[in-house]
Amino acid sequence: MPCYTVTVFTGSQTYAGTDNDVYITLVGTKGCSKRTLLDKALYNDFERGEKTSYDVMVGENLGDIVLLKIEKKKSLVQDDWYCRYITVKTPSGDYVVFPCYRWLVDDLEVVLRDGRAHLPQDDKNSLVQQHRQKELEMRRKAYRWKEWQPGFPMSIDANRHSDLPRDIQFDSEKEADFFQNFKKAMENLYVNQFMNMFQSSWGGFGDFEKIFWRIKNPNSEYVMRHWKEDFLVGYQFLNGCNPVVIQKCTKLPEKFPVTHEMVSIILERRMTLEQEMKAGNIYIVDYEALEGINANNTDPSTTQYIAAPICLLYKNTENKILPIAIQLGQTPGVDTPIFLPTDSLCDWLLAKMWVRSSDFQYHQIITHLLRTHLMTEVFAIAMYRQLSPVHPVFKLLIPHVRFTIAINTKAREQLVCKGGLFDKANSTGGIGHIQMVQKSMKTLTFRSLCFPDMIKSRGMDNKDEVPMYFYRDDGYKVWDAIESFMSDVVNIYYKSDEMVQKDEEIQAFVKDVCTSGMQDLHHCGFPKSLKSREELMEYLTIIVFTASAQHAAVNFGQFDWYSWVPNAPSTMRRPPPNQKGLADMNLIIESLPDRGRCSWHLGAVWALSQYQENELYLGVYPDEHFIEKPVKSAMEKFKKQLEEITSSIKRRNEGKKLAYYNMSPDKIPTSVAV
Repeated sequence: MPCYTVTVFTGSQTYAGTDNDVYITLVGTKGCSKRTLLDKALYNDFERGEKTSYDVMVGENLGDIVLLKIEKKKSLVQDDWYCRYITVKTPSGDYVVFPCYRWLVDDLEVVLRDGRAHLPQDDKNSLVQQHRQKELEMRRKAYRWKEWQPGFPMSIDANRHSDLPRDIQFDSEKEADFFQNFKKAMENLYVNQFMNMFQSSWGGFGDFEKIFWRIKNPNSEYVMRHWKEDFLVGYQFLNGCNPVVIQKCTKLPEKFPVTHEMVSIILERRMTLEQEMKAGNIYIVDYEALEGINANNTDPSTTQYIAAPICLLYKNTENKILPIAIQLGQTPGVDTPIFLPTDSLCDWLLAKMWVRSSDFQYHQIITHLLRTHLMTEVFAIAMYRQLSPVHPVFKLLIPHVRFTIAINTKAREQLVCKGGLFDKANSTGGIGHIQMVQKSMKTLTFRSLCFPDMIKSRGMDNKDEVPMYFYRDDGYKVWDAIESFMSDVVNIYYKSDEMVQKDEEIQAFVKDVCTSGMQDLHHCGFPKSLKSREELMEYLTIIVFTASAQHAAVNFGQFDWYSWVPNAPSTMRRPPPNQKGLADMNLIIESLPDRGRCSWHLGAVWALSQYQENELYLGVYPDEHFIEKPVKSAMEKFKKQLEEITSSIKRRNEGKKLAYYNMSPDKIPTSVAV
């Protein structure tokens, strides 16, 4: 009798093993095997991290094995099982790999295809066609769209992490729970001592150092020493946590009436302000998105404030970007003075602190939450709903959406919910952060997610004009490497543009993102279809770059830049000054967050900046969703490109007092998972 050797590989995650009964059925082009219990006497089957082989006897040769059915049935107790993959050795000695990489829960039946990627139009066998359609129908029932807040991108239909499909839950909830990490942060940083003084103010800047005594991060210490200096304020617009708002200024907006006379003493080239703008030496940051946003009123004992400042910046003869004029509102007038470096030290310092606080709000809500977390979730949900697991694009994207839906669901439970951390520590708590996302959605576009387009649209693409914009320079390299990898894989499976047009699943995926995920907001410009391999390659590059490099660039530097609270106040407790000469050190200290909110803030930015122990970094794909040699070669090429980029960044950072590494591939996790 023909014998097929089936080898089962169980995952190494916590609780991945099972004591349940597992049955298997082989389906071939010439027939199928009997439903066979995989069990060995006196043997502990399906243990965590183990592999076990079984012989399946059949009456006659089954032909090519096209499907493999697994059934898990309760024995003594019901437990989940994570199956990595299964191999089948045929009577002729050939090996067929069936990737699984999913949890089998309850009495679940899973049907697997062999490891080769298949476009929907490639499937000619009616049996596999029916299986493919049935699986997608089941996925659409499991992965449903839901509007969490009006005007937001759509999210997953789940109120709690435990409501999610098991395959997209965290492997270990304890490790992923934000408040567990937050509690650990509070303990490690020894800031719990301040929680019993929650609403009390600090005595002075020296008091802030009391929560710095365990900090050994060179960048955060550098910030603590130099945060008052103009060059560091300007530098952060290039290489801080929010390097996406600065833009070249070729003409001053009418709402910001800065004159040459105001800033002439600061300009170093003996040129007028108009001439400096034409020469490409003037830049601007405008926080118009904060105009009209309600400040946090969740704590009636503490009044909090928000401003929508405009900051003008100047590139001096040493190529440093320096702030030269700040207006703390969008409407010019007697009550909205323009603060200058020539004003008193306290006036100028307080104006810069207001800019930094506004930048913190913009960064957390728009740059970080909306443009990385929520956008990646939209792509992830549409992928699960519209792409079969055997589709090459599904195989390509699944590592890059790992845990994203889970972390976002956790955030909606604990971080940005009513009474969550945003409400406790930030001036945009309450409804402010919701209003900001709603407002920013009205201007978000698909093209703005394309890194080169985003840089160019702000006039920041000229390396000669702004030579120390490391976020841009490193980002270009990583973007090009991802784009090259996407192009290689796309061209392996699509031999013509017509094949892209005829791929029903890809077209459904793109349409679902636009019409459902983005609620068909026409101004966003998300495509509803793709007509060429070039368009598909760019679309995939945007997804992977957003989920990996862009998120890393705006997330993991938070402790560096935000742990010294005066450099990035999470809230302000006094209104922005409406005239010059009001500021003194007492007003500055009273404007800053109180001791308790500083502690919440510090714990949060520490927790958000931590890499996981089992972190997967860009270019590392331990789960073998692809078995084809051309794709594996493309992966190796991608990995080598990333290693070269990492080495070049490391060489550049050598000897620098303030190193920039947030776009270094060895520090870019594959997905949005924190």
